Amino acid sequence: MTTDHAEQRIAAILSDPEVQRIGALIQDEETRSGRELRDELQVFQDRYETAVHTGDTAVLTQVCEGKHGRWGRICVQNTGHETRTPHWGITPHGEPVAWIGSAPDDD
Repeated sequence: MTTDHAEQRIAAILSDPEVQRIGALIQDEETRSGRELRDELQVFQDRYETAVHTGDTAVLTQVCEGKHGRWGRICVQNTGHETRTPHWGITPHGEPVAWIGSAPDDD
């Protein structure tokens, strides 16, 4: 299967109304979970933003590698948190979001 053919098949699957409906349900749940966890986990977002602003590499090297770059998500918790909480961060639109699993930063 060529790359073009594979991309066409993926595009066809992703355009299916049922796949889009399920994707919307997942996104709604991730947003709901993110809001629910905000009070507990906002301290990690604050710490991350401060570390980025000040260049604190000691903090940044401890941050979870979980990310979904295409959607602007970077988990701001410490590495190894997955046994207790899902990945958690803020979307580019400022909405808290929680998700399970990781993907390479594909931006």
